[in-house]
Order: sequence, then structure tokens, then C-alpha cells
Amino acid sequence: MQSAIFLAGHGSRSAKAGREFETAVQDLRKAVAVPVEYGYLEFASPIIGDALGQLVAQGAKHIRVIPGMLFAAGHVKNDVPSVINTFAQQHPDVTLTLGKPCGFEPALMRLAGLRIEQAMEAADAEHGAVSAEETLLLTIGRGTSDPDANGSIAKIGRMLTEGKGFAHGEIGFSGVAHPRVGAATERAIAIAKALGLKRIMVAPYFLFDGILVQRIYTEFLAKGAEEVGTGIQHVTANYLGNHPLLVEGMLAIDAGIAAGDTAMNCQLCKYRTQILGFEDAVGTPQVGHHHGVEGVGVEENPVDHGHWSPEDGHHHHGDGHHHHH
Repeated sequence: MQSAIFLAGHGSRSAKAGREFETAVQDLRKAVAVPVEYGYLEFASPIIGDALGQLVAQGAKHIRVIPGMLFAAGHVKNDVPSVINTFAQQHPDVTLTLGKPCGFEPALMRLAGLRIEQAMEAADAEHGAVSAEETLLLTIGRGTSDPDANGSIAKIGRMLTEGKGFAHGEIGFSGVAHPRVGAATERAIAIAKALGLKRIMVAPYFLFDGILVQRIYTEFLAKGAEEVGTGIQHVTANYLGNHPLLVEGMLAIDAGIAAGDTAMNCQLCKYRTQILGFEDAVGTPQVGHHHGVEGVGVEENPVDHGHWSPEDGHHHHGDGHHHHH
């Protein structure tokens, strides 16, 4: 039985985001001895079903699927399994095993810490040294209609804040969930003033660049520009991006698949458990809702239309009750 690895990406309208994802695929190929292919749920090509077909055409019989996404929200709980299940029904002689999302992998946490360190060093060189004890860390996640996934960002933000010794930590979201970037930045500014801090750093916990990451930077710096003269620096840390630690994290997910460790964090999944405010979501059908934007194309400089885009979380399809784990 020939084994293969498949990296399932979300997809972005940003061509740069696609190049970064494909660089990660190339880096993974160098690190393993089995075929590696990739595909996307939305916007970019190849789409997942077509790319899986390419692996099967090469003779793959056991495909280990790594979600190229950070947390177990609708895409990982619904959309990717929906595509995989459909493909499996069409290819009964092929075994597909889906791994866990990579957001809590220690390697990615170390990478986030490295990006923060790099931003601190660059800001110190440009503006003068400011210690972590004088800095507030604002961690921004994607934001979903799944409270468990949103809680993951709160945990990541807390771990980064304590791990790097910051005076205080706040979180926010690029869309769907609250507080959004503008409101979260305003809150961070108010707390920094109250605590007498000298710097606020925003850290997008995103794998790759894209419209949402650039919107985070734009909104954060715009709020900072309104505070000129207060003595509080506004500093941006890089998203995770391409790095050997990213490959290390993907390899850990792949090793987990091989060892049978594929269970997501389902203790507070709204599709399995009656979560306060989401009781109607329990047991709803597992249906993907990405089909309208599969492979529609990317742009070198996609236009950000401001308050919402399809990348924000697809609430043009309702409140997310089509999801099911």
C-alpha cells in the first residue's frame, strides 16, 4: 500500500497567500519520503477533490490528510470532512485519514514566540528599548461562529502573554466573533494607558498572509495613529509564515495520524454538546458550504471591501447551523 500526505488548505483570494502555502508544501516534500500534494477548499486551485484524484492516479492507497488550518472550526469539522467523505465514497479502495488542526502544536507556538521576539527587536532598534513588562500583547485570530474555536485564540493569547512575560494580554478577531480588531485595539489602548505601558504589539495568529492579515495591520495602525503623542508605541508582529518550525508542526500532525492520534478537541464542540446559546446546533447535518467559491481564482492585489468578505467566515450562509462534527 503506497502512502501519501495531503495538505488541505483553506484558500485565499491573495496570490501571495497561495505562494506561501505552496512553499510550505515544498518544504514538507523535502522532509518526507512519500508523495505530498495539496488542494484548497475555496478560491484557489487545485481544489481538494481534484488534487486527491492526482494522488490516487499516482498509486496512492492510504492518504494522510493534514488540515492546513489552525483550529477546529467549521472548515475542519465540516467542509474538509465533507469533501473527503465524498471522495472516499467515489474511491472505496482508498483509505483517507484526517489529522488534527495544528494550532496548538508546540512548534507553532514557538514560531509565534519567535515572530514576537523579532518584532520586539526591530521596534527596539527603531524606537528605543521597551521591555516585555512594559508591553501589552494583542493576539488576533480569524474568528468563527464556533465558540470553542474562538476560545482557542483566548488560550493561545494567554500562553503567549505569560510565556513571553508581557504585562498584559488581550485578544480580538478579524471577523465574525467579537471583539473585532478596532474595538480590541481601543480596549488595549485604554488598558495600556491605565497601566502606564509603553508599547502595544499586535500578533496575528494566522498561518499565512492574506486579506484578513493585512486588514488587521491596517486597522491596528490606524487606531495607533490616533494616539500619536501618548508615548505608546504600536508594533506589528508577523503572522506565522514559512519557517522550519511550521514544517515541524505539520510533521507532528502527520506522526499523530500514523499513531492513531487524530481526535480533535471535541469536549466543547457545539455539534456534539449542548453549549449555552448554541443548543440547536447539536446533531445538525455535516454539510460543506464552500462549493460556491471552489477554484474561483486569486488576485495579486485583491480588494478588501471592508466590513466583510467571503473569507470572514461565510455568514452569508446563515449562522453556521449547517455544520456538524
